[in-house]
Parts: sequence; C-alpha cells; structure tokens
Amino acid sequence: MIHSLKLTVQQRPEVIERVLRVTRHRGFTVTQMQMRMNDDASLSLDMEVDSERAIELLSNQLNKLIDVTQCMVLLPLNLQQQKVHA
Repeated sequence: MIHSLKLTVQQRPEVIERVLRVTRHRGFTVTQMQMRMNDDASLSLDMEVDSERAIELLSNQLNKLIDVTQCMVLLPLNLQQQKVHA
C-alpha cells in the first residue's frame, strides 16, 4: 500500500540520511521523494512509501527524530476525493 508523508525537518547535512535509515529499518520502501527549502530555513520533505505495514509504525518513529519538527500522514488521493464529494 502506498502512503504519503509530509515532513518538516531542520536543515542539517545528516537529516535526510536519518529519515531514510528509519524508513528502511521499519520495512518501508521510498517510491517518491521531493524536498524544498522553506522561508524559515527548514526543509519540507514529501515522501511516498510502500509497505503492507501500518504507516503509524513509521510516522511515530520519524516524529521521535530530533531533526524532525513535524510529520503528517496524508490521506490517499482517492479518500480525499471521497471526503470532498460526501
């Protein structure tokens, strides 16, 4: 199952490596990743990951990283569209 995550992280050289290491250790595969710099010098990281495991296993661990200031699990696109039409 594909899950989408939106992270806000501090800008440090090792932060991407830490996020990817936790993702791999929790049994998730990164299928897409996009990063951009925010006005406040933090980084926004949008990731799509694939796994049959519960996404909370990953999001809880990412929230524990000291460089991660926010980790949000986004609803799948088809569920977002269902909520709009409901």
